[in-house]
Amino acid sequence: MKVFKFGGASVKDSAGIKNVAEIIKRYAEDKTLVIVSATGKTTNALEEVIKAYYTESTEAAIKKIEPVKENHLQICNGLFEDYSAPIYSQIDAVFKELYQLVENPKSNNYNLDYDQIVSKGELLSSIILSSYLNHAGLKNQWLDIRTVLKTDNSYREGIVDWKQSTDLCNQILNPLLHNQTVVAQGFIGQAPDGTTTTLGREGSDYTAAIFANLLDAESQTIWKDVPGVMSGDPRKFQDTVLIDELTYLEAVEMTYYGASVIHPKTIKPIQNKGIPLLVKSFINPEGKGTVIHNTNVAIKYPPVKVLKENQVLLTFHTKDFSFVPDDTVGELLKAFSSAALRANMLQTGAISLQTVVDNIPEKIEKVVASVSDNFNIQKEEGLSILTIRNYNDEVINYYNLNKQIILTQKRASTYQILFN
Repeated sequence: MKVFKFGGASVKDSAGIKNVAEIIKRYAEDKTLVIVSATGKTTNALEEVIKAYYTESTEAAIKKIEPVKENHLQICNGLFEDYSAPIYSQIDAVFKELYQLVENPKSNNYNLDYDQIVSKGELLSSIILSSYLNHAGLKNQWLDIRTVLKTDNSYREGIVDWKQSTDLCNQILNPLLHNQTVVAQGFIGQAPDGTTTTLGREGSDYTAAIFANLLDAESQTIWKDVPGVMSGDPRKFQDTVLIDELTYLEAVEMTYYGASVIHPKTIKPIQNKGIPLLVKSFINPEGKGTVIHNTNVAIKYPPVKVLKENQVLLTFHTKDFSFVPDDTVGELLKAFSSAALRANMLQTGAISLQTVVDNIPEKIEKVVASVSDNFNIQKEEGLSILTIRNYNDEVINYYNLNKQIILTQKRASTYQILFN
């Protein structure tokens, strides 16, 4: 039993979907659950729909839906010769639901409405992929993952109900996998009241890991547009190399600091059951890729570089020049947690505390509002964090050149600089 996850880049057009079908065909004899993300930049486009719905008008939101629909119809036109094929009515039904959502009154819960709208991307891509696989002679069953994956009502950050999801997996998904491939959606789940939730941006990796765990899979494979896990984003660093293998611990550290090749929540469900995670290239499926697993053999890693841009430095000064006690630090961190805003760097002084966060204005404003009675707050935008795992002096000296460094942190295996 295998679990595959294909991201948006792999299904961005009809050629991509045909390539995914060829990869799946290689494993036709295996029981396989295929988890798919929304096509290409669909999630970004649907985020523009929800913004228009809230800040402009229904008409503006509908206008932003139109190119999304046209793109999906173009993909179908490249896959199916018969324009009267059932796939077209299935796609039309999803878009009718989407139009209805933006024609209805707002719930006044932005995150709730966000999840109902943005989740349509995964439904569309999975319907198209499943239909094409059947069209190409690869027997499969489409599954609405929301019938199995249950969460609480934390919209945009749904927390999985593991007990209920396990029971439903055994009742619904396991029987389907006995004699066919199953195609389902990443990123989405269902709250107790039946509304759709999402698991956080880029959450399809996590969905695949959840089901690898629930199904006791022999492996989980994430198919990417890179050869595997690299020592840095090849689009940002020239001296990157493929890392053949990683321990779960090293993979967690890399994702914590922002390595985008794997979603941060992915490792725990598979590590709990010792399931290897493979990161392979959908461009070159024969490549060896990277394996993430348990191993007793010491691995020598190259320096791994992670760049996080669009960062904000928040400096909190006590208003009365009193020292920053531990309980005050705790209150500040609680405010960050309440706003679902993570500190990417943190330094404390006698009367101040500095944190570096992703530039998410609504979350930053929530934190500032909750602590402004006790602190004067300064904000500096347009910054970047460079994290180097397994650093050496040569690498540090090279990447420190020509940078205006604002903060530095150095630990046993990790070096970080904040710069503008």
